[in-house]
Amino acid sequence: MSSGYRIEKDSLGEVKVPENALYGAQTQRAFENFPVSGQRFGRRFIQALGLIKKAAALTNAELGTLNPTVAGAIAEAAEEVAAGTWDDEFVLDIYQTGSGTSTNMNANEVIARRATQIIAGDAQVVHPNDHVNFGQSSNDVIPTAIHVAARLAIEKELVPALEHFAGALSEKAKAFDHVIKSGRTHLMDATPVRLGQEFGGYAHQMVKGIGRVQLASDELAELALGGTATGTGINTHPEFASRTIARISDELGIPFREAENHFEAQASRDAAVSVSGALNVVATSMLKIADDIRWMGSGPTSGIFEIAIPAVQPGSSIMPGKVNPVMAEAMMMVASRVMGNHTTITIAGGRGNFELNVMMPVLAHALQESITLLANIARVFSDRCVVGIEVNEERARELLELNPSIATALTPYIGYDEASTVAKEAAEKGISVREVVERRELLDAAQLADALDVRAMTEPGLPE
Repeated sequence: MSSGYRIEKDSLGEVKVPENALYGAQTQRAFENFPVSGQRFGRRFIQALGLIKKAAALTNAELGTLNPTVAGAIAEAAEEVAAGTWDDEFVLDIYQTGSGTSTNMNANEVIARRATQIIAGDAQVVHPNDHVNFGQSSNDVIPTAIHVAARLAIEKELVPALEHFAGALSEKAKAFDHVIKSGRTHLMDATPVRLGQEFGGYAHQMVKGIGRVQLASDELAELALGGTATGTGINTHPEFASRTIARISDELGIPFREAENHFEAQASRDAAVSVSGALNVVATSMLKIADDIRWMGSGPTSGIFEIAIPAVQPGSSIMPGKVNPVMAEAMMMVASRVMGNHTTITIAGGRGNFELNVMMPVLAHALQESITLLANIARVFSDRCVVGIEVNEERARELLELNPSIATALTPYIGYDEASTVAKEAAEKGISVREVVERRELLDAAQLADALDVRAMTEPGLPE
């Protein structure tokens, strides 16, 4: 009868490992040591590890530092890891050794055992350290995987999603350009704007955000691979890093290059912190946009209600017919999470003690989560909220007509002090600025028509 486990040995002695697991002793020890959160590395990070191990094996074979048969089997097994075939074998918690050594060994052990199966060896002919990890260290592999995974997700997921969001906002900016409404500063009435101008501002926030993310992503192009343990490159071929990195670039169609300074590349995670900073700005923009849309759609009777937000689900378990701005709220929650992740990444980035950062797993996880959350919410908010927004033109006109700040346009005609008196009277009596001016006969009909042309108020200009 099967015992359900097999015995493996490492430098600390014997370890019981599930009999069908591809991973080995070091992974099992880490699995037992860190039952902390139940959170594991995601698909992109495991993909990056597989690609690194595949490229490393092929390079080592090319350099004559690894047997071609062994290297070929490693490359095949690593490709399976990159493709997601063995994701269930990556069992370790995010909260583990700060270098990520446990996860690097998880990859090494899975690939080694699978490569042995490919060779059809009865014994473990492919060694996790001697073969799969040859010319590498966890200390340069994990930083490399962080950069590859994040840059891949940014280029393939986040940037296209933000472009989609910016496009949806731009379309609404065009559709709403004719709608003139009250501006608001400090949540108080201000001079008129066009609804299209507001949405154009939102779209440009996203365009600027894309530029910031892309600029920060360029920093991730530098890879630590080749520095091995402390940045010196001990136990690796001088050409290993450049050739392996070229393979990774070709495989993904995204440019990467060897770090200019391996000591900086391993001791610090500054590039990741920089990227997180750009993501934090995008989150800040999303928070503002979602909150504005939520406010403009508030009501329908007790709020602003200048726009109607699509009803995507019932809003209350007790109030019949109630509809809430749930997509905006989801975006606001994503923004808050990304901001929290930025704090985590900032603190983790600062723990670069001497030659190695020791909070890399949580940094990697938080960074990847932020990219994924922003990409996903950008798409769903665009498709399930922005594209379906409709304008309530009657309500916009109603609020604009009673807006006392329209008196600002009277200043060139009657001066600031007199215009202030007009604005105050309009607000106190609940009547329009136009009505106050007419009652007090401050301007003739032609002057008043020119002064209170609300469309003209939405562009630069002075009375002729």
